[in-house]
Amino acid sequence: MKKVMLVFGTRPEAIKMCPLVKEFQKRSEEFKTIVCVTGQHREMLDQVLQIFDVRPNYDLNIMKQGQDLTDVTARVLIGLRSIFKECHPDVILVHGDTTTSVAGALAAFYAQIPVGHVEAGLRTHNIYSPWPEEMNRQITGRIATYNFSPTPLSEKNLLEEKAHGNIYVTGNTVIDALRMVVDKLKTDAFLAEEQNKVLAAAGYNVTRLNNGKKLVLITGHRRENFGDGFIQMVTAMKDLSEKYPEVDFVYPMHLNPNVRKPIHEVFGEDLACPNFFFIEPLQYLEFVYLMSKATIVLTDSGGIQEEAPGLGKPVLVMRDTTERPEALASGTVHLVGTDYDRIMFEVSILLDDVAAYEKMSKAVNPYGDGQACRRIADVLAEKETDRYEVK
Repeated sequence: MKKVMLVFGTRPEAIKMCPLVKEFQKRSEEFKTIVCVTGQHREMLDQVLQIFDVRPNYDLNIMKQGQDLTDVTARVLIGLRSIFKECHPDVILVHGDTTTSVAGALAAFYAQIPVGHVEAGLRTHNIYSPWPEEMNRQITGRIATYNFSPTPLSEKNLLEEKAHGNIYVTGNTVIDALRMVVDKLKTDAFLAEEQNKVLAAAGYNVTRLNNGKKLVLITGHRRENFGDGFIQMVTAMKDLSEKYPEVDFVYPMHLNPNVRKPIHEVFGEDLACPNFFFIEPLQYLEFVYLMSKATIVLTDSGGIQEEAPGLGKPVLVMRDTTERPEALASGTVHLVGTDYDRIMFEVSILLDDVAAYEKMSKAVNPYGDGQACRRIADVLAEKETDRYEVK
């Protein structure tokens, strides 16, 4: 039996790793599954663990007030060192581009434990955009023995870099997670009604969307956008809400003060706007439910570029670069950066032009078929597995 330790610490990682935890646990004759969380996102991480009913074996609980990336890296390295000595895993799995991921991979390398990189090979080739995520990905990819690439393009990136590890094209585990949650919402009417109540308590009543009313769902939290770029983004959002008073705009605000401060500067301290709703951060279940109700998603997030197209939602990305160019090529995503005029133009086109909207909403999502977790487990069980191909 192979000991597999999954290490993750943020909400996005948890969303994409929890379905993988469940897959390994389901195959208990082949794997002993060990879950270690770092707590890099404390409250939001715990919410996702609860949704997927995942109970960590170890919790580093690294979060401290005022810490920076160096603090996070050091705490993960030191914390994992003692855990590895205690449980002696055969392989460590990390995900994507976070500080937890790169520090987890480095800790495993120091202990000479093989690393599997889930969602490997995404690249912008600009080490400062997104920062620090792009370099985190590159470092983790150099360490990994197993590179689980979501698409053939991410495989190509690794081949061009001459990555030393083996590469497997699996699709993205986020689609596995999305399907699990959507199926749960579709088959449980009580659960769906509960989401309405949670959203109403958070500050938005979904019944406003009756009779064909449109919703623009917004998220924004990237470090590289802080400052003038974020002010431009928020100003565009405010002006769009005034241009389209019949459309609802909903923004679950990240807890980071660098996000909340410019919002208050642009909208005022009371955030008063009749069709703009600033609500508290949502759990994954509520967010997927709200995303399924949206007309357009305006975001600087990475994972939402994969999730929203799976629900047929056009995505406008408020970043200058993306490590997910497959979505650009397929037409499910457009880059708008933090430029005020570009954001105003692109959102307006999708709200006003039915043909433009249909073209984006019906484009094929290139990120997975819901079988990524099975393929990853097959590889580590040393079984033959199929390759994910974009149709």
